Amino acid sequence: MTEAKETKEVKHIKPAKRIIDKEELAPGDYSINRELSWLAFNTRVLEEAHNRDHPLLERLRFLSISDSNLDEFYMVRVAAYKSDLVTDITKTPSHEQGDSELLRQIALVAGRLIDEQARTWRLLRQELKEAGFEVLDVEDLSETEIRGLEEDFRKNIFPVLSPLAIDPAHPFPWIPNQGLAIAFTLKNEHSGKMTREILSVPSMIQRFIRIPASLSRFVPLEQVIIKFHQMLVPGCNVIEQGIFRVLRDSELAQEDEVSDLAEYYQVALKRRRRGHTIRLTVNRRMPEPLKRFVVEHVNASPGDIYTVDELVGFEDTAQLIINDRPELCYPAYKPRFPRRIINFGGDCFAAIKCKDFVVHHPFESFDVFIQLLHQAAHDPCVIAIKQTLYRTSKDSPIVRELIAAAEMGKTVVALIEIRARFDEEVNINFARDLERAGVQVVYGFLNLKTHAKLTLIVRREGHETRSYAHFGTGNYHPLNAKFYTDLSLFTSDPDLCEDAALVFNYITGGALPPRLNKLAVSPINLRSTLVDLIEQEISFAKQGRAASLWIKVNALVDEDMSMLLYRASQAGVQIDLIVRGMCCVRPGVIGLSENIRVKSIVGRFLEHSRIFCFGAGSPLPSRQAKVFISSADWMTRNLDHRVELMAPVENPTVHTQILDEIMVSYMKDKAQAWEMHADGSYQRLKKNGKSFSAHHYFMVNPSLSGVGTGEN
Repeated sequence: MTEAKETKEVKHIKPAKRIIDKEELAPGDYSINRELSWLAFNTRVLEEAHNRDHPLLERLRFLSISDSNLDEFYMVRVAAYKSDLVTDITKTPSHEQGDSELLRQIALVAGRLIDEQARTWRLLRQELKEAGFEVLDVEDLSETEIRGLEEDFRKNIFPVLSPLAIDPAHPFPWIPNQGLAIAFTLKNEHSGKMTREILSVPSMIQRFIRIPASLSRFVPLEQVIIKFHQMLVPGCNVIEQGIFRVLRDSELAQEDEVSDLAEYYQVALKRRRRGHTIRLTVNRRMPEPLKRFVVEHVNASPGDIYTVDELVGFEDTAQLIINDRPELCYPAYKPRFPRRIINFGGDCFAAIKCKDFVVHHPFESFDVFIQLLHQAAHDPCVIAIKQTLYRTSKDSPIVRELIAAAEMGKTVVALIEIRARFDEEVNINFARDLERAGVQVVYGFLNLKTHAKLTLIVRREGHETRSYAHFGTGNYHPLNAKFYTDLSLFTSDPDLCEDAALVFNYITGGALPPRLNKLAVSPINLRSTLVDLIEQEISFAKQGRAASLWIKVNALVDEDMSMLLYRASQAGVQIDLIVRGMCCVRPGVIGLSENIRVKSIVGRFLEHSRIFCFGAGSPLPSRQAKVFISSADWMTRNLDHRVELMAPVENPTVHTQILDEIMVSYMKDKAQAWEMHADGSYQRLKKNGKSFSAHHYFMVNPSLSGVGTGEN
């Protein structure tokens, strides 16, 4: 078999000699704070910007992602803590003190992260310069370049800008969330009168302006605006200027009594745009009087103000990743199309009917699902299509196919989760388009997000009907499927398809399924199923048999599941956790978790698949292991407050592919892996010399349902 098949000999795991009880420990001793764990994850993302295994321009992407991640963290998590401190009158002084201390720690760690982003930008900027790719300051340009830039400004930027004077007739303008702006103090050449002005930098214009007649030389947009500001306000000289950026509270609170969920969120989205300031970033060159003016008018608290020397906001640095310098970017990668479909002449139903198969994105193309949906929409034998949509692309081919199916008279049901954070407005618009086409649109439950990734297609074949189902770990998002690692399981298994129909009836009708054959569904039985599976491993360990767990999730923060893992470790179960982001479990604590190992993989692709493997009395990997894929992370919200799915993998080929190929590769990965220590810190595993990379392995080696290499 391939390199990924190699595994070390599994040693018998002994139970802990001394068992620490939870009651002996303070919460911080057995659980890492989820917010600080998330900040540690974002630090790992930023560290990839220093990883020379990535092409130089691609390293900018990690800087950009770390900044985008931090924005969302503030807009949602920090905003929620601040809101609770202000509005929750039930909090005791100790709880308030605890939240205040946590916010202080967050500010400290986030401040260091912002400083590191600036340092990273300086280093990357220098390396880019050495590679002939320059991001310059306006003052570094020649007179000829200035003249060319001035002409570009006059034609393409000047018409878009709107300087806003601040006086009794012109109040301080509203600065949108994540909005970049420039504050000016001006002096009229004729009257000598001093005025203040605010100019919002349009987000629709590229943040970095290419210097005319150059291939890879750029200057920041805000510097261009400042340089040619006098064109906007003739007769006024700039006395002071400074750049700032506003971040606002973006969490949407939902009331208990809502008559129309879509209408409620349309109003709530307007409120979000007016959210209070949660963070203000200013450049250090802004004079103190002008800074006080901005702080007062955006209503920023002292602890929410960050001063930076470099760019104000690094998310836009990803715009510098241009095709003109392919040698500084990742080589083009074309996903494989599943061989199973090709072997059946493109007939998805025939391929699925023959045998279950799994598609591993982005190494195998998401187009296979779109092809299935297209075939279903235009197949006269298909009578019904049901699908959940949590996120999808703005110009979604999936929505187009559902509309086409409805217009052809098929029964089409679409669960649109309009509470998918930051996609609420897009999803509401999709829902309206689908409704106009005759699709039966439902929004699920008032107090439960539907996060499950599920499609059911019902087809008339001869004198009977047959169902086909798709279970996914990721969203039905064609663009994300090029960058997120996810699994798609295609099956016509009667039990799984019947379960899928019961889940849809639960979502649309609200009635609990009387039974489920194979699926586990939250909030019904997913948690209890996981508990039973872990308890079974504990039982095996106590019997002296092999007992092991391999769990791959994006986040592990649920306290009950963490404590159960500790108990399993104490009993002698070997537990390997691959957790991309937040992990509250402390591994390697003697008497508590010495049989738990935690690693995080951060690389070219975003780890997103959820895979759960249980040894079932044999050391992993083994043929008798129980393997599942899921839409759920091990968070309380996923296990108790969302509709999620966990599907068993029973087909031998698919079982081997997921366990022996995919999971073994992740276990072997050292090139992109970080090991977590008991104190919550992480250490990169990469050693000297070439290390095994799961991502590279998946790109160049065909899976059991693929064909050829990633380059073909």
